[in-house]
Amino acid sequence: ITTGIDLIKKITGRDAYAFTMPLVLDKTGKKFGKSEGNALWLDKNKTSSYKIYQYLINSDDELVESYLKIFTFLSLEEIKEIMEKHQKEPHLRLAQKTLAMEVVRDLRGEEELTKAINLSEVLFTNKFKELTSEDIKEFYHLMTLTENRKDFVSYNEDYYETLYEIFNGNQNSKATLFLGKVHLNKIIKNLDKNLKEINNQISILPIDNLSKSAKNKLKELTKQKENTLKELQKYKSYKKEYGNDITLNAHMIIEYGDKAWVLYAGNHNILTETYANYNTYFEHIKYCKEKGIKTYDQFGTIGDLSKDNPRLGLHEFKKKFGGDYVEFVGEWDYITNPLMYFVFTKLVPIYRNIIRRKSKKELQNEVKKTI
Repeated sequence: ITTGIDLIKKITGRDAYAFTMPLVLDKTGKKFGKSEGNALWLDKNKTSSYKIYQYLINSDDELVESYLKIFTFLSLEEIKEIMEKHQKEPHLRLAQKTLAMEVVRDLRGEEELTKAINLSEVLFTNKFKELTSEDIKEFYHLMTLTENRKDFVSYNEDYYETLYEIFNGNQNSKATLFLGKVHLNKIIKNLDKNLKEINNQISILPIDNLSKSAKNKLKELTKQKENTLKELQKYKSYKKEYGNDITLNAHMIIEYGDKAWVLYAGNHNILTETYANYNTYFEHIKYCKEKGIKTYDQFGTIGDLSKDNPRLGLHEFKKKFGGDYVEFVGEWDYITNPLMYFVFTKLVPIYRNIIRRKSKKELQNEVKKTI
C-alpha cells in the first residue's frame, strides 16, 4: 500500500492516501478466504444458503457482535438490544440466529432463508447394519433410480445379494450398508412450530398506522409464512406417499483388511436439498475411522477435469470431503486380433445399448412411482 502511495506521487506529483481495515477473522484467528479453505461464496452454486446459515449460526460468542456490525444493516441500537438479550440467555443463540438470518436474507432473499431455516431443523437418521433381503431391495430400488437419472446400466438384485455373501463369508472382508433417512414427521412438526412463531410475530404488530420498519417486518413475515406453508404442503404430500420416514440414499461399503471402498451409492430423486447424502458419507467416514481403516477410497472419479465435462460434478462432490486425488497410469490397447478388436469396440457397444434400452423399459413402471 505504501509503495503504491509513493508510486502515485512520483508519477502524478500529487499526494495520495490509503486506509486499511482489520481482517475479518474466524474463531481460530484465520482470515476468511480461499487460501484458508473457509471461503463463503456469494454464488449459491458454490456455497448453498443452508451452508452459509449453518456457518454463521455456529459463530463464536466473542465474535458474533462484531459480525453483526460488519455483515448486517442493523443499527447499532438494534445490535445492542440483541446482544443484551443474547447475554441473558446465550444458550438460545439469539445473536447467531439473527446474524445468519440477516445475511442469508440480504444475499439470497426470503425464500432461500426459509429453506435454510427449515433444513437446519431437518433431523436425519443414518444406520449401518447387517444386510437383509428387505435392505437389499431398498438399496436396489435407489440404484435403479440413480441408474435412470445418470443413464448407466447397473446390476440386478441378485448381484448385490451375492456380493454381500462373498464379502461377509471371508474373515478378512466385510460388506456394510448405510441407509440415510429423513423423519418426515419431525420435519412437519418443526415446520408447524415455525409457522406458529411467525403467526405470533405477525399478531403483535400494530394493525393501523404501521411505521416503515413495521411494514417491512410484516412483509418479511408474510413471505416467510408463504414459504413455510409451501414447505409444509410438500412434506405432507411426501408423508402421505411414503409414510413417516423415507430412505433417500443407500451406500455399500466394502472392507478388506485395513482398506475400505465406497463401492456403490444409490440416491432418491427427491429431497436432494436436504443434504442427506453428505450426512451418510460423514457417517461411514466416521465408521471407518473408528474401525481403524487406514485407506478409505471413494472409488473413482474422472480424469478429465475440464469445465465442459458433464461428469465434473461427481469430482467436485467428492473433493468436498478432502483426501487426495490420485491419478493412475492410463490404459492402452495392444491389438493382437483385429477382428475380435472390431467386435469388442464396435459391436459390443451396440449390444450394450440394446440391453440398456431393455433394462429401462423393465424399470419404467417402478421409476414412475417416484418421479
